[in-house]
Amino acid sequence: MNRTYPLWEQHCCLPLQSNASVEDLLRYQRPAGSYVSVNVGYSPQTRADSTAIAKSFAWQARVEFPEITPVFTVDGVVEIQESGGIALAFDLEDSNPLEGDLANVSYFYNLGVRSMLPTYNYMNAAGCGCLDLTDTGLSGYGRDLVAEMNRVGMTVDGSHCSVQTGLDISAITQRAMIYSHSNLRRLWEHPRNITDDQARACAETGGVIGINGVGIFLGVNGPDDDQARLSAMADHIEEAVGLVGIDHVGIGSDFSFDADDFREEIEQNPSSFSEAYTAWGPLQWTPPEDVLTLDQVLRDRGFDEPSIEAVYGGNFARVAREVWATDG
Repeated sequence: MNRTYPLWEQHCCLPLQSNASVEDLLRYQRPAGSYVSVNVGYSPQTRADSTAIAKSFAWQARVEFPEITPVFTVDGVVEIQESGGIALAFDLEDSNPLEGDLANVSYFYNLGVRSMLPTYNYMNAAGCGCLDLTDTGLSGYGRDLVAEMNRVGMTVDGSHCSVQTGLDISAITQRAMIYSHSNLRRLWEHPRNITDDQARACAETGGVIGINGVGIFLGVNGPDDDQARLSAMADHIEEAVGLVGIDHVGIGSDFSFDADDFREEIEQNPSSFSEAYTAWGPLQWTPPEDVLTLDQVLRDRGFDEPSIEAVYGGNFARVAREVWATDG
């Protein structure tokens, strides 16, 4: 009889509005429990914006949806998963909500933010993004930011960063880094996907690469290609395991519960995106219901049970136990 394992979903997106409901996260329910990291801000958001979103999502989870519980420690995650519930934490997809103040790393950590990207697609005060034509890597402020995140216990995330920014993070971080939702450029040439050098350098820190289910990053973006997208996710998982080893691969599907809002966001904020986001038609995602079947897809491809458990959540949980402050 096949076992089921706790899922660790390292990145997904609800509408970036304080009045948005967290109810859709119930789609991640499974008998073995889940951990879900939800984005609460990227480059357009201010400190106040992201604060309001994080507080609203946490309040709803505590008061309106008992199946979802905000967590602050790995032990808390395990406790919720063992009860079959959904453990909720947050991430920031850009350092802009810090508003240039490194003290805000601790501030957001105390709100439940457990990982953050220094940059989102384009250059900011911390460094370069994956869509920049000139890549100068981390800035001096960005290096200070990585050091502060290490000190506080917030995981540094290289997704959406430029190649050199990602390599700079891996070179200076004193704790494991991650690529929460990044696929491999060796399988699909896209500026949002990471190079072999980035993947290896991340693994050398003890980190994990979370494979995402976004059609344009998989090369499978047709509106009716759901099963092909799931298979492509498995392709990237297999390829990543071959490249960096089973201990350094996980899942960060990047599913957008706000799909229509995100497509509108691309139209309204073109400076945050490029033709790399629009050349293949409207974006398509791999929904939670499909992500929850990835264990069987991997089993059918010959993955043994310890390997499935590691990819499904064990690897990201290991990084969290190393990086997060024990008294968060």
